[in-house]
Amino acid sequence: MLEIAVQMDPLERINFAGDSTFALMLEAKRRGHRLWFYTPDQLALEGGALTALARPIDVFDDPSRYYELGEARELDLIEMDVVLLRQDPPFDLAYITSTHFLERIQSRVLVVNDPGHVRNAPEKVFVMEFAELMPPTLITRDRAAIERFRARHGDIVMKPLYGHGGAAVFKIGPRDPNFGSLFDMFSVTFREPWVVQQFLPEVAKGDKRIILIDGEAMGAINRVPAQDDIRSNMVRGGAAGATELSPREQEICARLGPELKKRGLVFVGIDVIDGRLTEINVTSPTGLRALKRVGGPDLAIPLFDAIETRLAQLRAVK
Repeated sequence: MLEIAVQMDPLERINFAGDSTFALMLEAKRRGHRLWFYTPDQLALEGGALTALARPIDVFDDPSRYYELGEARELDLIEMDVVLLRQDPPFDLAYITSTHFLERIQSRVLVVNDPGHVRNAPEKVFVMEFAELMPPTLITRDRAAIERFRARHGDIVMKPLYGHGGAAVFKIGPRDPNFGSLFDMFSVTFREPWVVQQFLPEVAKGDKRIILIDGEAMGAINRVPAQDDIRSNMVRGGAAGATELSPREQEICARLGPELKKRGLVFVGIDVIDGRLTEINVTSPTGLRALKRVGGPDLAIPLFDAIETRLAQLRAVK
């Protein structure tokens, strides 16, 4: 039996039907492992010890009663076998601090995904290392640079660099009268740069979420936006359907796989539109429950196989 701590968002935010963290916890329970739950604000670093005010948790695949918590206790995380880093963005200083904390225990505890590489590979920045696989993309706060990019590429999409779940994603035309107001709003609302990307009209046919486990593509869903939206995220009304990988998508995965494996990014979800890579999601990827729901494999099983293999390798090094 493994001791597994799950660092995640409050349980009341779980989307029972679609939450991948919940899928992982169900699989851990099926294997006989013991689960602990805590939120990142319950971490504490004192001296050399990293603790969390954690509660034992039992989970059930039942929408009327899907978890049960035990009494809270101060848990020394070095006592854990595995910590699942599963809090959702925003990827802000609080998130970054939690990765620094978790690095303190990495020599003895398997943290999934590797916190240092999660910190150094934010979704919309890390992907730029593979620019040859992407549509034309610019990251900036400079209005003149955005206007030059828009003049070259016509319709564009603007989104905050550290946004998630399709929030604040806008399509802007080459002569869109709303651009100035949108720029002003972004300038006041977001401190980080913005991602500016050539709009891909093929998104209407779907945005594929491909799940890679320890660098290997294991399954995919095609997320089709609602008729009056460009965002395919399921939390924004996108509809998930079964799909297969095209030769181009297999090529993208083969290009990314070795880098993901090397960085300890065991569970990754990449987004591909019409054969072009748009994001590499490493902080808290989703898609496990949706893939199973549309008739695909239950990838929580090979994901936990990979986690247990990684843990055995860590113990062999010790």
